[in-house]
Amino acid sequence: MSISAALDRALFKDKDGGGGGGGRTTIVTERFKSFLIWQVLQSTFLLFIFKTLFFSPFTTNPFTPIFFSFISLLLLQLSLTTFAALLFFVSSPHALPYASPLEISLSFIRLIFVSGGEQSLLRKRVGVSFCFVVFVALCAASGAVAVVCVCWACDVYSSVDSTSNWAAVLGNLGFRGFLIGLFYGLHYVYHHRWVLRFPIVQRPPFFSLKMGLPSSIGQALRFSAVGYVLSGVLAFFLPIEYRNRGSVGLLIAEQIIFYIGSFFVILCWELSHHLHQVLHTKRVVFAPLKGSAAAETNPSESLLATLEESTPKSLLQYLAYLDLCMVCENNVDTWRRAAFFEETGDTYKRVVDACMQPLKEFIQQLADGLESSSAEKSMVQLSDQLSSPAERLAVSKLSESFFDSQLCAWSARIIASLTARSHKEDKFGVAQLSGSNATVISTLLSTLLAVETLMGKKTNIQSSNFMGPAGIKWATVNTGRRESTASAMGKIRGSPLYAKAFSLADILRTSIYSIVSAFHGEMMNSEKAGLLEKDWIVSGKPLYGTNELLLHKLRLFLDFQAS
Repeated sequence: MSISAALDRALFKDKDGGGGGGGRTTIVTERFKSFLIWQVLQSTFLLFIFKTLFFSPFTTNPFTPIFFSFISLLLLQLSLTTFAALLFFVSSPHALPYASPLEISLSFIRLIFVSGGEQSLLRKRVGVSFCFVVFVALCAASGAVAVVCVCWACDVYSSVDSTSNWAAVLGNLGFRGFLIGLFYGLHYVYHHRWVLRFPIVQRPPFFSLKMGLPSSIGQALRFSAVGYVLSGVLAFFLPIEYRNRGSVGLLIAEQIIFYIGSFFVILCWELSHHLHQVLHTKRVVFAPLKGSAAAETNPSESLLATLEESTPKSLLQYLAYLDLCMVCENNVDTWRRAAFFEETGDTYKRVVDACMQPLKEFIQQLADGLESSSAEKSMVQLSDQLSSPAERLAVSKLSESFFDSQLCAWSARIIASLTARSHKEDKFGVAQLSGSNATVISTLLSTLLAVETLMGKKTNIQSSNFMGPAGIKWATVNTGRRESTASAMGKIRGSPLYAKAFSLADILRTSIYSIVSAFHGEMMNSEKAGLLEKDWIVSGKPLYGTNELLLHKLRLFLDFQAS
């Protein structure tokens, strides 16, 4: 394998959908190239602004075209471009499980000599951790090179007349730049800034970049201030030959220049991060041009092929789900949504199946965590702020089930919007005839019950509050969960896990209400005839809970009392 092929595989293997989707796989590649080009242009423009406004008082001829300035500019652009490529390399549309240093140290020998499913999963977690370590290390190196290249052109540094003084100045600048890069890389990884955040409202790139400019400047000011103080304190521990031995005025000038240089570098990094987020979360239209032959015959094939054939949870697949969600919810591409309700019903079924898969996987992962006795114990211990390794592992498994919450939210919104719109737009009745309506309602209700169980809500039918259609009290039915787990989960409100569960539960309720509002008349007629369960709940075992519990939940939605 050539070097270019190895780099291409390392950068795009988890983002372009696997490379088997024809021209669709070039979407991510072309966006990455555009990102690098715009990064070079914006950093060059910023360098011109900083040299004109901030570095000119400390430089006699800031724009003199000498050979050293050209080499310094090349090295600066190389370090900033390397950082931009690292952003793309470490980014992901969803959070990734990674191994802690303790897990790596205890499992290093087993990773090499032991095989199996758990070891394979652990290898992936170690691989993610290794990528983060590489990112932080190269970020520190990029910071050292960039700070030296920016500050060295000033007369305070460039006028050094001896080789030993050159080494001292370069060592001091490089060390402080290294610390700033190290601090920025650790912060970037720890706060999960590498996860792509898809905006709720899709704006043109220019307006998205303009809106993020004030926050990028504010972040750069905070990072440069903290990095300046941190690197300045640690610089006192350098050997004496690397410290400043000039006058007080020279020392003050060096500190001002270093702060301006570090602010410039971090501002370039922040703008690169924002540019990366904007370009790679922009909507892609997976459809032929309107009016073309492909649009008249099969306009949904490109979208469906991307959903079904691309690598699961890749960036390309996320973009396909985003496009599908916008088509189903908005009235911009109505001709594309109308193609989902074609006469055979195959397209509609493929769309529903593609959106059911993320929800089924989510329910399975969450149910496994909720049903395990170790998970129950971990919740109790978490509420008491105890932290044994086994307990933290069980809690982390529950948290990992929400790593793809964005995909689950899109899927719920897609199938709910399609089902609701089928009431008026489905001319051939493919949604009703295929039985998809009952499947969609049951899946959404099961997902909501699982999430509410995690949140600590009671998921059983209270016999004193629920009466059957003939005035008969229902027997108490539960999902098999013990109440101690629900009460323990109620004690961790305010945690990131609870916040994610609350957000997803709100999306699921809104999705179910949109279907109930569209079919409220039909559902009430079925309720009066005693056919509500037969018409709107699956006959087999649901993904989570019981048929009686789903029916009870659906009746709450019909009465607009579900909350």
